[in-house]
Amino acid sequence: MISLEPRKMEGTIEIPASKSQTIRAFLIATAAKGTSIIRHPLISSDTLSCIEAVKAFGARIKFNDDKTIAYVESEGLNAASPITVDAGNSGTTTYLLLPMAATLSTPVTITGDEQLRRRPTGPLRDSIRELGGEAEDEEGKPPITVKGPLKGGRTSIECRTSQYLSGLLLASPLAKGKTVIDCPVLYEKPYVSLTLGWLDKQHIRYTISDDYMHSEIEGGQSYKPFDEYINGDFSSASFFFAAAAVSGTSVTVVGLDENDPQGDKAILGILEKMGCEVKWKGNAVTVTGPDKLQGGEFDLNAIPDTLPILAITAAAAYGDTHLTNVPQARIKETDRIRCMRENLERLGVKVEEEEDGLLIHGNGIIHGGKVKGYGDHRIIMAAAIASGKADGPIEIDDEKAAAVTFPTFFDLLETIRKEKQL
Repeated sequence: MISLEPRKMEGTIEIPASKSQTIRAFLIATAAKGTSIIRHPLISSDTLSCIEAVKAFGARIKFNDDKTIAYVESEGLNAASPITVDAGNSGTTTYLLLPMAATLSTPVTITGDEQLRRRPTGPLRDSIRELGGEAEDEEGKPPITVKGPLKGGRTSIECRTSQYLSGLLLASPLAKGKTVIDCPVLYEKPYVSLTLGWLDKQHIRYTISDDYMHSEIEGGQSYKPFDEYINGDFSSASFFFAAAAVSGTSVTVVGLDENDPQGDKAILGILEKMGCEVKWKGNAVTVTGPDKLQGGEFDLNAIPDTLPILAITAAAAYGDTHLTNVPQARIKETDRIRCMRENLERLGVKVEEEEDGLLIHGNGIIHGGKVKGYGDHRIIMAAAIASGKADGPIEIDDEKAAAVTFPTFFDLLETIRKEKQL
């Protein structure tokens, strides 16, 4: 348990690297033949799970002394005999790796912790089958075993997480023939942009519609070794942006690229609409909160990971805030819509749970109280930011899961928490 006394939050922090980009880098480096260099990778529970996973496919990974550079030596994605991969809590690793593993002629089983084994794999299983591979799971959930080779062909898949499409896009160049993917439903489109960025750097031949819902990828292609720097993570930075918003102070986050395609960058526009000032200078962005945050209506379909922190921000605002069109938040590490409703109620905030979001009736007051982390890193970090506005201590029952994506979160948070009581 951790207890955070009320403190305003103000200062400057340097944000760790992007989890989404780090995992994509390690997967592509493993699929390439040769040595790839990954500069400034994120080292966290999720990325370590990915690293252990790719080692099972023959990748040899070495770090420099301070772990700011990773060298990945690989002969390409290989499995000489059946293997089982433990992806831990990493849904990103699971969903991106599954179709890639299905390009091999050897059975590969992917499993994970209790939370991961509750996450749906049925849509990917069916697409792998449609593309000529084999796939068996436990009633649409991990553990799931796949076997190829993928032949290509046509598949239609409802992507209530964009990671389904990203996984298929990464695997399709390795299929024997051309792959056509139709997505009648596609959430979180900015994350597809991240994947396409990697395909472009690798000179992969593909075409895709403007809405990303129809794509065609040539088969028989390969990945090449690379040398890439991983930018800071906007998802992690969002908690510090919100710290300024709820405290009515200024927080500067260093290590970000204003032109980065990461979707969660859009939270800056939302905070501006709530009354914050946002200023960029080089690779640093400063968010300054107003005296009174204002509520609003915000569609989070493209940026579902911001739901927990925006729920806390909305609680600190005046007026109603409607966080909408984000049903996929229910199938993350936890049902984040339900969990955030329960935590807000524990902090005395009036909130209504909807099927696809939350309606938060803010009055600028967050009471101190005991909240649950639910073993979900984003819920834990969001609860910690509530201490920037609360009228009493915020107690979180278990803070350890923050290490999944942001192991230094509480250390960095402490550097901007002012000593003076609110």
